[in-house]
Amino acid sequence: EGAEPPAAGEERAVTAPLVGPPGPPKAAVPERETWTRQMDFIMSCVGFAVGLGNVWRFPYLCYKNGGGVFLIPYLLIVFVGGIPVFFLEVALGQFMKQGGIAAWNIAPLFKGLGLASMVIVFFCNSYYIMILVWGLFYLVHSLTDTLPWATCGHAWNTEQCAELFHLELCRNGSANRSPVIEFWENKVLRLSGDLSEPGEMNWQMILCLVTTWVVVYFCIWKGVKSTGKIVYFTALFPYVVLILLLVHGVTLPGALGGIVYYLKPDWSKLAEAQVWIDAGTQIFFSYAIGLGALTALGSYNRFHNNCYRDAYILAVINSSTSFFAGFVVFSVLGFMASEQGVDISKVAESGPGLAFIAYPKAVTLMPLSPLWATLFFFMLLVLGLDSQFVGVEGFITGILDLFPQPGAGSLRRELTAALCCIVCCLIDLSMVTQGGMYVFQLFDNYSASGITLLWQAFWECVVIAWVYGADRFMDDVARMIGYRPLPFMKWCWAVVTPLVCVGIFVFHVVNYKPLTYNKTYVYPWWGDAIGWVLALSSMLCIPCTVLYKLLRCKGSLREVRAARRGPSCLRPQPISAILVPVPLSVPSPSPAKSRPHPCFTPSLT
Repeated sequence: EGAEPPAAGEERAVTAPLVGPPGPPKAAVPERETWTRQMDFIMSCVGFAVGLGNVWRFPYLCYKNGGGVFLIPYLLIVFVGGIPVFFLEVALGQFMKQGGIAAWNIAPLFKGLGLASMVIVFFCNSYYIMILVWGLFYLVHSLTDTLPWATCGHAWNTEQCAELFHLELCRNGSANRSPVIEFWENKVLRLSGDLSEPGEMNWQMILCLVTTWVVVYFCIWKGVKSTGKIVYFTALFPYVVLILLLVHGVTLPGALGGIVYYLKPDWSKLAEAQVWIDAGTQIFFSYAIGLGALTALGSYNRFHNNCYRDAYILAVINSSTSFFAGFVVFSVLGFMASEQGVDISKVAESGPGLAFIAYPKAVTLMPLSPLWATLFFFMLLVLGLDSQFVGVEGFITGILDLFPQPGAGSLRRELTAALCCIVCCLIDLSMVTQGGMYVFQLFDNYSASGITLLWQAFWECVVIAWVYGADRFMDDVARMIGYRPLPFMKWCWAVVTPLVCVGIFVFHVVNYKPLTYNKTYVYPWWGDAIGWVLALSSMLCIPCTVLYKLLRCKGSLREVRAARRGPSCLRPQPISAILVPVPLSVPSPSPAKSRPHPCFTPSLT
């Protein structure tokens, strides 16, 4: 690509491998499927990266960490952590034309990075869908004249249920309990008292679970051609609902007070380490880094697509959505605090507490409450749906690329997708039991947690910058987009981003506390042990693969070290250098001792 024509009198050359593989020639690999339009890629990335975390986590963190001041560490880490790793993953997939596993053939010794990302995204696919299941359950129950969580007197309510009360009374252990909380705990979760008490399965939740997985399957079973069409709706519709909710929210009494709480700066917060840690963790979550799905999406790009420009566009969309969602959330929370006569700090929530307790409670105080509940939960469902099926798409792409079968046709893909959905659905059955919420929290806090994503992002940057070579990768990017990105990107991969990851990772480890639910139930030691098994199952893929490949390599460690002095060592040649121009009369292969060591040579397979 980009080679100049030979000068007059110069011997004509062809591109051929220096050493051909033994045996019969392999069947030609069919050209990789690509997006119908480049906007399909943009919409898919928006759908995957812009998810529930932008709506239910960022606004709370912004309020908690100094209001508008939180934007300073947030935007700083966006530029030194979020965008560089986001761009790295997309560019790697686009250059290698492979999914999350096979793309790391660029540095075969560290192919465990691809395996680790597949483990993380598999766990994430397994538990994330439960949020959609709960959202679907609430959506169905919103299609009534009176919202069931607005009143007492139902079969799931207790004698302590009281419709008129202040929210802080229930949080402080008062005898009164909100019908909203009783609907969530007694009707939706049917919560047991302990992780060791799974209890019975909820057949209504099983029905919602199966329905959700069927929808996900039919969104991705035909590949990116169909996925690229569906995301236009699933990525754009939530913005329509967010705008409607904001227009309605700002007209409610007390909305302005909520927005002021959201943005009011507290400059003293900048001196607290927790503020910077929250900013970094939120970025790695919301940018969907380390899951391998961005690499899979990038692999369907055309080779000369400007992925550098796309990375900045998607970063602006992602962070702007988070900031905009804060106005929607806090206008409603301000109204809720005003109606109940309490400080907004008493009603501010994040995560499931916002989606299934605080917001449903606020909706019951509005006119036409079933309408706004339906809109909110439908938005929640659509917002999470595209993140879910793009994550499943990334996992399937990685598996299919790991075991390529040219000419296998679409049936192989459809069966793989079906098997993936069925296995994940079976795992999810443990989360529709009475102890399911405890299982969900184990997956949420360990399997795809900040620790695992930071570990993954650290090694991705180290391998590209110091093993493959940051300058070489910049050259590869230049071949694709026609120019070299700013040197700032290279220095982020080599130094800045790994240091950011290490700093946040160490902070998480030093400040580790046993997992709790609802600030009251402390998980038993064996529950935390299961959580660490989930976390280490992905983290150990990287060192274990390195050790395995070193032990499998032929020769002693001295010979391996000697191979590192050759042209293809721990800093492998670019993929373009594997095939080099040679005369038509190809010389016979050189002795085996002069060949690059296979552990350190980039591989196309």
